[in-house]
Amino acid sequence: MGHTRWLDDEEMRTWMAFIPASNLVARELDQQLKEESGLSHLQYEILIHLNAAETGALRMTELAERLINSKSGLTYQVGQMEKAGLVQRRQCEWSRSGVLAAITDEGRAALERAAPGHVAKVREVLIDVLTPEERKAIADGLGRVRDRLIAEKDGDTCW
Repeated sequence: MGHTRWLDDEEMRTWMAFIPASNLVARELDQQLKEESGLSHLQYEILIHLNAAETGALRMTELAERLINSKSGLTYQVGQMEKAGLVQRRQCEWSRSGVLAAITDEGRAALERAAPGHVAKVREVLIDVLTPEERKAIADGLGRVRDRLIAEKDGDTCW
């Protein structure tokens, strides 16, 4: 077992600010979406990714990777959204084993209804609290964290 590199005071302050802030932001955004649109934050993100796709559809495996979610968790969410008429699943034309999730017109309408309140909440709980310099530092730093963790997990079938 190697030597433990303990956090110094400033590093601990960073860690102790990050954990509750990330949890509180996620909770606030999820609550706002559920109250105003009946969507979970994950369901909103699913609609965002499908809507942004050139054809309005993505393979379930690709969608799971983009969302950094398990395939089983995504399958459950897409199933719930399919029952609500927001998405539909269909066989992938170019792969017998592949399944596509596609946004429906109702899914696009739900996204349009949910987006203004969601953006307002994102501004309230995160964007408008920070200076432009702080936003840049956070985006740069957390972007590197994200990229490193994704690179380490590359090829992991859980995503």
